[in-house]
Amino acid sequence: MKTLTVTEGRGRLGYWLRQAVQGEDIGFLFEGKVVALRPVDVYSGDYALQEYGLSKQEMAIGEKKIAREIASARARGEISKFTGSRHDFD
Repeated sequence: MKTLTVTEGRGRLGYWLRQAVQGEDIGFLFEGKVVALRPVDVYSGDYALQEYGLSKQEMAIGEKKIAREIASARARGEISKFTGSRHDFD
């Protein structure tokens, strides 16, 4: 593993990220610990589950609540559906 200080890596961060993507073990020494650079797969479908630690049930409840709030705001005329038209921004 190539281990760098933050100062060493800062100037060539793009280079070190590229090296990590190509499979080289790269680590940064930060506050006495080595923090590794590694590519990860991102699954946007379960982002909230991973990022916020929600259960699937909590996420489903949240989705329903958000949908109700949007419908209510539309009914009050506070928001309108985005159609992709430039007129949506008027």
